[in-house]
Amino acid sequence: MHARNGRQALLPLLPVLALVLTACAAGTTDESASSREAARPRSVQVDQIAGSAAEDVTSALDDPDADDLPDPLIDVDRLISGGPPPDGIPAISEPKFDRAADVDFLEPDEPVLALEVDGVPRAYPVQVLIWHEIVNDTIGDVPVVVTYCPLCNSALAFDRRAADRVLTFGVSGRLYNSDLVMFDRQTESLWPQIEGRAVAGVLTGTELETYPVQTVPWAAWAEANPDALVLNRDTGFDRGYGRNPYIGYDEPGEDPFLLDVDADGRLAAKERVVGLGEGADAVAVVASRLQRAGALELEVSGEPVVLFARKGLRSALDTATIAAGRDVGVTGAFSPVVDGQRLTFERRGDAFIDTQTGSTWTVLGVAEDGPLTGSRLPRVQHVDTFWFAWALFQPDTTIRR
Repeated sequence: MHARNGRQALLPLLPVLALVLTACAAGTTDESASSREAARPRSVQVDQIAGSAAEDVTSALDDPDADDLPDPLIDVDRLISGGPPPDGIPAISEPKFDRAADVDFLEPDEPVLALEVDGVPRAYPVQVLIWHEIVNDTIGDVPVVVTYCPLCNSALAFDRRAADRVLTFGVSGRLYNSDLVMFDRQTESLWPQIEGRAVAGVLTGTELETYPVQTVPWAAWAEANPDALVLNRDTGFDRGYGRNPYIGYDEPGEDPFLLDVDADGRLAAKERVVGLGEGADAVAVVASRLQRAGALELEVSGEPVVLFARKGLRSALDTATIAAGRDVGVTGAFSPVVDGQRLTFERRGDAFIDTQTGSTWTVLGVAEDGPLTGSRLPRVQHVDTFWFAWALFQPDTTIRR
């Protein structure tokens, strides 16, 4: 796809742009929502690790190519305004939670982002993240940031500790490769989400440590984690939680929003893929192929990986109501080694059976029956995303069709 120029070329984008601007409308306290929340169990608030102090340095939000900043890692002319100003889409920095057993606002197949840090599981509903894109949180003694970019359909989580600071992130309002660009409130450096490192500003070149995130159906996660915490809708902002402001955006024939370069033509731009690895080791597994296989073994950076896939996850970017989106399937990426034993798998129905012991495993990588009951497969970092985004950030990627 070629860069679009002029008013005529912009017209097809206006409906999507209007939806993006809707998503960043100024937030106010929702009194009617507050009334409804009053009848629900009291929110759980987690003690948050405070971010480091803001620094008196040149802001890359103002001028990413300023003379007194390090040389940017990208062409800063490709940092494109997506419409909203910085913080126009408000990040969540004082998250509130419900116990999974108390949640009543999610449907069984709705997508939630599943994160586990030091054995502590937590879930972040996409119906909330689609309006905020960033949650600054603390799990145990680890400050994390959980991110979701609707335009790339990409979810990633990072440790907020970097460069001897505890960073706190906001939404810059800019896009790079159509991807969310974050900024940290300490130095106002710029961080494309999928890149996972600062590309402009004082912290240019600094990389964030990632934590694996899995996008899973609510019911599957809640059954496995009934006492764990789930981000709730008590955000202090009036948003259409449960609604999709990007209706029809994941149609394969639709162009990515404000993508200013050609998409890699090896696959359709919005083909769903599972991306793993980086650089010369990067691989993209076509999601539809993975759904047919059920379980797929491959090697990434010299290490064995098994991918699980089954039906039962709604698209957040399809219909007006997220819970009514079409079934796009759920995936998981794991190390197939448990207690030194290499396992191989096949899918049977919605479960996965290892050949070595006959144990039954869930799509969350947990053995629920058989000799290995209670065992967990170590999660592997991966990104469920659109092909155009993965290929632009990992141009040397191979494809498993």
